[in-house]
Amino acid sequence: MKTLALTAVLTGAMLAGGCATKKFVRNTSAPIQAKVDQVGEQTNRNTAGLEDTRKELKGVDERAESGISAAKERALTADNKAGEAMNKAGEAMNKATEATTAAADARSRSDKNSTELASLRGIVSNIDDYKLATETAVLFGLGKDKLTPEAKEALDKLATDKGNLKRFVVAVEGYTDKTGTPELNAALSKRRADAVVNYLVTKHDIPLYRIYTVGLGAEKPAEEGNTRAARTKNRRVEVKIFSADLNTTSASASR
Repeated sequence: MKTLALTAVLTGAMLAGGCATKKFVRNTSAPIQAKVDQVGEQTNRNTAGLEDTRKELKGVDERAESGISAAKERALTADNKAGEAMNKAGEAMNKATEATTAAADARSRSDKNSTELASLRGIVSNIDDYKLATETAVLFGLGKDKLTPEAKEALDKLATDKGNLKRFVVAVEGYTDKTGTPELNAALSKRRADAVVNYLVTKHDIPLYRIYTVGLGAEKPAEEGNTRAARTKNRRVEVKIFSADLNTTSASASR
């Protein structure tokens, strides 16, 4: 009997202890769960904030990259324009230098020509002082205005015979035979005279201003007639050098 009573007491105590433990657990775990829930909510808010921050940073990076690209493009454009400006400035400087050099050369040539021309004018003021110093005639082919080797040899000899004359002028007269129209003959005779002048100027350095040129066509034939020999002689250029130095030489010799 006593045993049964003791057992009942222990059983009741255990049941009462079990109820007390559950209540304790509930009372203890409820604040913890609330704290856990609060931490979870804060974590979610932080995660959302971080995502917004990443989006903002991404937007900032994109805008920064766009700005950097635009700045690079503007800088490259500015460099290209600066390079073009420098090239144009260099070209302008080169042209200015060339123009200055050309102007200086032109002034030098003009001064030299003016001096020589003034001297020549003084010399020819009395044309009677000029006497024939040397002469030659060069022949041309039918309808041709090119110098033959024989014509060049004759002009070379003429330039040699001129010697060291200082006061001289050269008369160049071009002619043709009577074949062709007067207009064609006049043009052809002028081209033949020009060929002789070009040779004397380029090969023997005779100043152009000392040379007087005319194309007379079929006028003043060297030989009258319409034979082949006559026509050959009439296709010619006559070159004569007149000098005033001859009078000086004769006067010196007479003394």
